[in-house]
Amino acid sequence: MEVLILLIEDNDTIRENIEEILTLENFKVITANNGITGVALAKKYLPDLIICDILMSGLDGYEVLTQLKNDPQIPSIPVIFSTSKFENSDKERALALGVKRYLVKPFDLPTLMECINDCFP
Repeated sequence: MEVLILLIEDNDTIRENIEEILTLENFKVITANNGITGVALAKKYLPDLIICDILMSGLDGYEVLTQLKNDPQIPSIPVIFSTSKFENSDKERALALGVKRYLVKPFDLPTLMECINDCFP
């Protein structure tokens, strides 16, 4: 089964690095450099998983998640937040909104893969 991952990340270097890692791990990856594009791509491609930064201009990760959860045309897609926000209150807010995993940057490949594998029981 080919897994399609939508990566929403506004930092070009981080986005390109994660995309390369995921591609080498045999995932199909589509990317967006902002939340608005990310929501549009999610609606168009209905990915199996979304990895989304929180701190972005325009739509931040919380707003992306809210839009996706409130759209009846989009099935329940697991979301991993990838962020530099490490406060417990940030993590609690994300989990309350339905994020599957909360990944604090910087992270290594085993941690990323553990989070991805958690999304596919």
